[in-house]
Amino acid sequence: MSSSTVETTPRAESVEVTDAELIVHLVDGRRLSVPLVWFPRLLRATPEQRGKSELLGDGDGIHWPLINEDLSVAGLLAGRRSRSA
Repeated sequence: MSSSTVETTPRAESVEVTDAELIVHLVDGRRLSVPLVWFPRLLRATPEQRGKSELLGDGDGIHWPLINEDLSVAGLLAGRRSRSA
């Protein structure tokens, strides 16, 4: 009998930001889409600012250095909106 490792921590593989939504592709194959209105800083950012994201750690979080916004993948999956205005 063989066993395989099960990914228990959700991790981002890549990120897209459109004018309407934040789309996070997870390493386990899932695709998470969240309304951009949940994140006022991203909503107000320019397309250039939105396009410059960095994955934190092993994909546990996402950072946008040009607007100083950080989101955790676990928080996104839990449905947490930004508390910033």
